[in-house]
Amino acid sequence: MKDHFKILLQYSLPKHLLSRLVGKLAAAEAGALTQWLIKHFIRRYRVDMSEAAHSNPDHYKSFNAFFTRPLKDGVRPLVDGDDVLAMPVDGAISQLAPIEQGRIIQAKGHDYSARALLGGDKALAAPFLGGDFATIYLAPRDYHRIHMPLDGVLRTMVYVPGELFSVNPLTASRVPELFARNERVVCIFDTQAGPMAMVLVGATIVASIETVWAGTVTPPPGKRVQRWDYDADTAPRLAKGEEMGRFKLGSTVVCLFGPDRVTLSEALIPGTPTRMGTEFGRLVN
Repeated sequence: MKDHFKILLQYSLPKHLLSRLVGKLAAAEAGALTQWLIKHFIRRYRVDMSEAAHSNPDHYKSFNAFFTRPLKDGVRPLVDGDDVLAMPVDGAISQLAPIEQGRIIQAKGHDYSARALLGGDKALAAPFLGGDFATIYLAPRDYHRIHMPLDGVLRTMVYVPGELFSVNPLTASRVPELFARNERVVCIFDTQAGPMAMVLVGATIVASIETVWAGTVTPPPGKRVQRWDYDADTAPRLAKGEEMGRFKLGSTVVCLFGPDRVTLSEALIPGTPTRMGTEFGRLVN
């Protein structure tokens, strides 16, 4: 009954307004209030500050600066091998499986279409049909920068407006087509493994989603899909392990690969903790 109430509450809350208000607070340099929020968050979610480049909470002038904190050099070593994919984020595997009949598993009894996830563009989704996907959930205590699984050249970025439901495991198990309903930023890269999609999914109180080449992508004005295509001269080129984006307050990343391009690690099953830089999978020779 309690879980049912939590889901009903999400349908009724003004999620966008709430998220934008929290965003303003998170961006504010509010002195003692900011320090209280940061220290309360560290205690509440048991954040391991020993890994942070600046472990003293007093270093951070805003909650956003704390939440997107960089790590110390060397605490996330990058897996070796040109044919080995690196895990893009700290978090936990939500789902990982083939994309069958154009559908992506969300949770037991729930799936959604790859085409809808990528903004409804049939041509954009076509290279991934019959391929593989992995959905990784970032909890509040996790490191919230997103890195490249392998070298890539950005071809297309799409902003897709939508809802801002929570993306925690409970909501994923109860809200149909959650990741294809929520606001998101779709990034399509050309890689050794062919096209790769990195989808950064927004959620309740996610103040913004940023990429390293465009800065803050969401929230933009308006409620329409926006698309940016890059040519050979303007396309950002990112190396394996390089940062590609970040969440200001946490969410989920969905990675898509084409058919017979990669073999995702057999050690990864729903619930498996992930650490950026560890083995994610291997290229198919």
